[in-house]
Amino acid sequence: MLEFQSVGLSYGGVKALSGVNLLIQPGEQVCLIGPSGAGKSSLLGLMNGRLLASEGEVLLNGEKLAELSGKRLRERRAGIAWVPQDLGLVANLRVNQNVACGLAARKGLLGLLRSLLVMGRGEKKEIANLLRRVGIEEKIFSRVDHLSGGQQQRVAIARALYQEPQIILADEPVSAVDPERAKSLVHLLTSLAGEEGQTLVMSLHDVSLARRYFDRVIGMREGRIIMDGKPDEVGLEDLYRLDE
Repeated sequence: MLEFQSVGLSYGGVKALSGVNLLIQPGEQVCLIGPSGAGKSSLLGLMNGRLLASEGEVLLNGEKLAELSGKRLRERRAGIAWVPQDLGLVANLRVNQNVACGLAARKGLLGLLRSLLVMGRGEKKEIANLLRRVGIEEKIFSRVDHLSGGQQQRVAIARALYQEPQIILADEPVSAVDPERAKSLVHLLTSLAGEEGQTLVMSLHDVSLARRYFDRVIGMREGRIIMDGKPDEVGLEDLYRLDE
């Protein structure tokens, strides 16, 4: 469970978030929408502990993230998969090696290097299965920089799933692909997270995708949550007005 209690975040005196109160239950799928600069990325950064709140408290399963450090913080963050807007893939590594990087937080640097150099049979099988689930099993030994944008998105999704997280956070994960591929990828990620009972929080600009694939939509503007609910309950006109 993720909980925000009167959370604010400032960068050098500039307010990025203000007065955020939010509760996300285990297994929920939530979409964040709003114009650029609304605070969506900042909210996601607070959820996985990359950022610390300037005001209020962020809690993960009842624990205050600001009070966690060292091993305990790493353990909690290992249960949160992060799909950044730029995907964070290593261009000159092969697909299977990029997926293996999903366990970096748990294995540490030396353990990860061993996996990249000499991958065990079980790891190979699990990664191949994940790539089959995301539809690119045949690309398992391809270099990531030889793939299309949509294929790279699927590698990032497989990497997140390989982490076996409780929570998946995705920051504008389909911003670099065309509308049809975007629809396919959002459908894929929501379906796979649903199969595993994982919490999914995804930020999007496309209101039509939010309306089609999510039962709960959080609308943001100028660092504040201005609507939270089912798309038909908050009003379609208001959802579209966020991007004006």
